[in-house]
Amino acid sequence: MKKIIYFIALLFLPGCLLAQTEEVLVKKCIDNYIEGSSYNKPESIEKAFYPEANLFLSHKDKDLWIVPINEYANGYKKGVQGQFNGRIGRILSVELYNDIALAKAEIVIPSKKLEFIDLFLLKKIQGEWKIISKSATSLNSNKSGQRILFIVSNAHYYGKSTIATGNSFSEIVNAYNTFKTAGYTVDFVSPEGGSIPLAYINTSDSLQKQYLFDQDFMYALKSTKKPEEIDSKNYKAVHYIGGGSAMYDVPENKEIQTIALKVYEENKGIISSVCHGTAGIVNLKTKDGNYLVAGKKISGYPDSFEKQDGEYYKYFPFLIQKTIEERGGVFKFSVRNAAHVETDGRIVTGQNFQSSSGVALKIIELINDGKKENGI
Repeated sequence: MKKIIYFIALLFLPGCLLAQTEEVLVKKCIDNYIEGSSYNKPESIEKAFYPEANLFLSHKDKDLWIVPINEYANGYKKGVQGQFNGRIGRILSVELYNDIALAKAEIVIPSKKLEFIDLFLLKKIQGEWKIISKSATSLNSNKSGQRILFIVSNAHYYGKSTIATGNSFSEIVNAYNTFKTAGYTVDFVSPEGGSIPLAYINTSDSLQKQYLFDQDFMYALKSTKKPEEIDSKNYKAVHYIGGGSAMYDVPENKEIQTIALKVYEENKGIISSVCHGTAGIVNLKTKDGNYLVAGKKISGYPDSFEKQDGEYYKYFPFLIQKTIEERGGVFKFSVRNAAHVETDGRIVTGQNFQSSSGVALKIIELINDGKKENGI
């Protein structure tokens, strides 16, 4: 039976890899458009589009404004070539169908409190992906362009067991919604990139249900970034998500450790975690060689709350509270199912999913206080 399963896996693997490769190429095509329109590079915009493509846009004097691509690209010659013009873009989703694709991108202009949603139709022509049409709409927005990085895990099981686990959906949603409401953009990174397992999904919870059926949000969880795709300079904070998956792969991942510490030390940003997500910060060491948690008040899921006679517990690589305390941290928590948030300098940690929104709000408060100190 195992041999049959292995054969089937091999049979379908090339197709899966091909689809992933094509999606990467589609994204590169759209990235040419985003970079060109954000940095006044007409040649990058033209590279993304088929030469005879049209843009279907809005205009105050027309029901539909049809703009040929060369006319649209030429409009960016007015700006200083290569200079950032205030447009912040990102890809929201991609759908592939053989040699055609649909994609959606968000363009934010914080200075004008505007957000554009671009919809693209692409086709692979002579071996190269090209945008053959684009439509767009705009709406008023509070999006600031400031980014928060959520750190998640690819681990589907508790260690080498067959006991399934995942990233806490409730923790992701509660924090994500808090940041989104405040105008922040959230990105996701995992050790391997791509899709992640999810746990603790409650469709009776209205907020979770809302995001479970949000296609752009779920695409982001299906398409998390690899560490090498992350530029740490872009982030105000990193936030480690909990769930059983958080105990594996993330805590020992050197690339993710480097990203978190650059945000903390070079950007003067914030390191945060919730519940089992605190496992991700136990190995972090600052430039002076000391553990990040040393001498700090830290919260997370306490060891005494674990089912110590449970099968999953046998596969824990370490205990969060014990390790924090061994490394000089002061571990703080409250009764079960109560929100508990600890703030020590630019480290913000929470006990459980009930603390997720509180942690996010505290991060926002610290970022705003930092702006005031810098006279922004």
